[in-house]
Amino acid sequence: MARSSAKDKRKRRLGKRQFAPLRRAVRIPVWGDLGIRLSLALFLIFIVVMIHWWDREGLVDNLDGHVSFLDVVYFTMISITTTGFGDIAPISDQARLVEAIIVTPIRFAVFFIFVGTAYNFIIKRSWEKWRMARIQEKLTDHVVVLGFGVSGSEAVGELIERGTDPSCIVVMDMDQERLENAEALGCNVIEADATRDENLEAVHIDEAQAVLVSAGRDDASILIVLSVRHLAPNVPISVVVRAADNELIARQAGADNVINPVRFTGLLLAGSAEGAHIADYLGDLASVTGRVKLVEREVLKEEIGKPLSDLATKGRGLRIYRNGGACGFWEHEAECLQAGDIVVEILPSDDDKPDATREQREAEEAAAQAAG
Repeated sequence: MARSSAKDKRKRRLGKRQFAPLRRAVRIPVWGDLGIRLSLALFLIFIVVMIHWWDREGLVDNLDGHVSFLDVVYFTMISITTTGFGDIAPISDQARLVEAIIVTPIRFAVFFIFVGTAYNFIIKRSWEKWRMARIQEKLTDHVVVLGFGVSGSEAVGELIERGTDPSCIVVMDMDQERLENAEALGCNVIEADATRDENLEAVHIDEAQAVLVSAGRDDASILIVLSVRHLAPNVPISVVVRAADNELIARQAGADNVINPVRFTGLLLAGSAEGAHIADYLGDLASVTGRVKLVEREVLKEEIGKPLSDLATKGRGLRIYRNGGACGFWEHEAECLQAGDIVVEILPSDDDKPDATREQREAEEAAAQAAG
């Protein structure tokens, strides 16, 4: 009841404001589509002009008896548009046959091109705008990406690689070119300032599955985290910060995960100094395109009471999170999994799994679905 009341209050607030609507990419740009249609129509009209000019001996001009090229163009236009003033008319059998067999189908084709253009630019696009407004109203369990720079775009690409439907991703940015790149991936986009509460409310931030923040500047990212946490107390927030002394501030602002690309790069460099393949393996773990992948999930019912080394998914258990603390696979707590534990494991990527029977694959899929 409280959640329903909160939704009603938000709808009343949003009803008083005007937001930049969500957009989704079209396959062909508006002017490109219009240009193709007009070019095709003009090409068909040109063909009819040439046919009439070639067969001008079969036409008669009731005014002066002479059919010039201008008369042919004029007759073609009134013929295509079915105006038919009667001042120029076909009189020979050949000219009438050409009108019936060739010109009439072209006339219908041009007619349908213009009707289709009117439908596409007036009716269809109005419908798409209305449909996207309805999608915006019903957004829920989606991923909101605030900032589509280098980190944000890489995150979206990785999400799509991992199987997230692009239509479930909403990108907010102020840069038109970045939004066009996000649209090209199939994401919903909105041109707005992520530091403003009303813009965050417009994408239903409190009903998002996760929020990824990468504003390009630490101060802007932390301000966005504060705004998001104020509006969505329970939504997981991940933020990118580049200064080590801002990591604690970002966590205090409400971020659940703070990613420092500079620190991660340093870890890779240090790892490469310890061994030639450590950095390569860390990159494998971080990307879905690698041979292995890290998975975080809740413990399954059939795993309760078992050790971390005996997971139903046949993965390599690395760590469990229990009561706010982390336990490694070598610690005593990892010998008996409990209800509510969060398991972090390594699994082979889908492309690198060994051949298995159909029953084994179905069991893995069922386990993954049960893990949420």
